[in-house]
Amino acid sequence: MIELEGVPELIDPVMVAAFEGWNDAGDAASTAVAHLDREWKGEVFAALDAEDYYDFQVNRPNVFVEGGVRKITWPTTRLSVVRITGPKPRDLVLVRGMEPSMRWRSFCNEILGFAHELGVEMVVILGALLGDTPHTRPVPVSGVTSDPDLARTMDLEETRYEGPTGIVGILQEACTHAGVPAVSLWAAVPHYVSQPPNPKATLALLNRLEDLLGLRIPLGELPEDARAWQVGVDQLAAEDSEVAEYVQSLEEARDTAELPEASGEAIAREFERYLRRRDGQPGPGQPGGHATEGGSTADGRESGPFLRDGSGGRSRPSKPARSDADDTGSGTGTESDSGTDAGAGTDSGSESASDPGPESGTGTGAGDE
Repeated sequence: MIELEGVPELIDPVMVAAFEGWNDAGDAASTAVAHLDREWKGEVFAALDAEDYYDFQVNRPNVFVEGGVRKITWPTTRLSVVRITGPKPRDLVLVRGMEPSMRWRSFCNEILGFAHELGVEMVVILGALLGDTPHTRPVPVSGVTSDPDLARTMDLEETRYEGPTGIVGILQEACTHAGVPAVSLWAAVPHYVSQPPNPKATLALLNRLEDLLGLRIPLGELPEDARAWQVGVDQLAAEDSEVAEYVQSLEEARDTAELPEASGEAIAREFERYLRRRDGQPGPGQPGGHATEGGSTADGRESGPFLRDGSGGRSRPSKPARSDADDTGSGTGTESDSGTDAGAGTDSGSESASDPGPESGTGTGAGDE
C-alpha cells in the first residue's frame, strides 16, 4: 500500500496522462506532461509496481551511478501533483510512464483508484500519431471523447473508432465506464520526420490543453525550440528535391482542406489564447463530474470491470485479482476510422494517420487510439 497522507486536499483537480510507446509519436505527448511537471515543480507521490505491468525484456531497467553508488531505475508509471496559483488556483495530477506490457485492465483500475481518492473531476490523456501532415503548417490537434454530453459541451469529437487500440484508448474507455469525464488530445506528427523530439507537436498539445482547461501554461523555451526544429527540417527537406515536392503537395492539400476554418474558429481560439497570455487570466474550462466510488457510475450505470471496489480511505487502491484475461500485450497496428490496419512499426511507436484527427488514416508507422 502507498499512503496518500502526504498529498494535500486538491483544488478542482484534473488528471493529465501520457504514455511512451505506441501512443507517442515523436515523444510529443510524454514530453508535454514532463514539461508540466518541470515548469510547475511537480512532486511525485506514487508509482505503480513495475513487476505488475512491465516485461523487463521489452522495457529494460537502467543502471546508473549516484554518489559512487550503483542504482537501478525500473520502468514504471509515476503520479505527481502540481498546484497552479493565480486568480483561480487549481491542481493537476500528472501521470507519466511507459505503455504497460500486460494486465491493462488492472493498470486502469489503479489509475482510476487514484483518481477517485484524489477527487479528480476530469481525465485528459495526451497522444501523438504519425500522419500525412506538413511540418511547415500548424500541428493539427484533435480532441475526442466517448461521452456524447462532453463532446457537445466542450466542442469535441465523439469517437467512433473500431479496431486495435493502445493504452490511451483503453484508459479513456475505462473512465467512461467508471463515470469519469475523459478526453483524449491527439497531435499529428509528420511521418517523414518522426524521430523524437518534436517540440512543435509538444507545443501544440500544450496550447490545446490550455484551451480545454482554461489555464495559462508557462512554455519556457518550447516556442524557440519549435522554431529551431522547423528550420532544421526545412534545411533537410531543401536538400532533397523529392522530399521538397512531397512537402509542397501536403501543404496544398492541407491549405485546401482548412481554408474555411482559417477565418473562423481557429482564429478565434488564437485570439482568446493571446488575451489569456496577455492578461494572465484563466479561460472558461468546463470539466464536469468526478470520480465516484462503488459499483455504479455517477449517473447510475453499471461501472463494468474498470472501477475498483471502495476502500474508504485515502490510500493506494488494492490490486485486483489477476486472471489470464488481464494479460494483454501492446500489439501493433494502425487505428483508422475506416477500420483498416497498417503493420510496420517505428522505433518511437505511434498511431499512423493521413488525417489530422486521431484514429485515422494511412501514413507510415504503427499506432493506436
